[in-house]
Amino acid sequence: MKILYLETSSKNCSVAVSDNEKLLCICEEVSENYKQSESLHTYVEWALEGAGISLKDIEAVSLGKGPGSYTGLRIGAASAKGFCYGLKVPFIAVNSLESMIEPFLSQNYELIVPLIDARRMEVYTAVYDGSTGEEISATEAKVLDETSFEEFRDKKVIFVGDGAKKAKDILNLPNAEFREDIYPSAQHLIKKTLEKVKNKEFEDMAYFEPFYLKDFHGVKKKGS
Repeated sequence: MKILYLETSSKNCSVAVSDNEKLLCICEEVSENYKQSESLHTYVEWALEGAGISLKDIEAVSLGKGPGSYTGLRIGAASAKGFCYGLKVPFIAVNSLESMIEPFLSQNYELIVPLIDARRMEVYTAVYDGSTGEEISATEAKVLDETSFEEFRDKKVIFVGDGAKKAKDILNLPNAEFREDIYPSAQHLIKKTLEKVKNKEFEDMAYFEPFYLKDFHGVKKKGS
């Protein structure tokens, strides 16, 4: 089954194509300017070309549904729905935090904690078992302080994501590791997507909304 994956919830605009569990091509770029609106469809073209297939060969589309950038999620969701509607294929959505833990599973960490930067001292986060990837603590918006995650003081834990930088500066966890260069990536949606395909856990395109986690707050422009 050939599947197209879109992950636009962060500064990493990421597109992948797989044939079942085999990754055929990945095309992604981390940009401070959130380039999803100008880059996403180009990356889709490049990923399909790299995979040696055309859009009409795609049998399902999977989206990293957030949490993350409001605008990025809107762009990704609109694109995914458009492809599914045009191709008449199933639409799958996966929590973007789950794509961040995939590279660290079975690496001798007891816990993996993704942290997505969400303004000031707030992060989007969840806690996962380091071996199985099972969710231990549900996704939430959390304001960090020096007492955050102190229950993990004696655990071997790794914090991953662009929110790990501010966590490292404030958390008092001497045994913890921090990787701030990790972003949600389309290539790490494959495993969860195939599980959802097997269980026929498809989204209803008419009612699907990205996982914003909290309301959008725009920035008001100052009057002249």
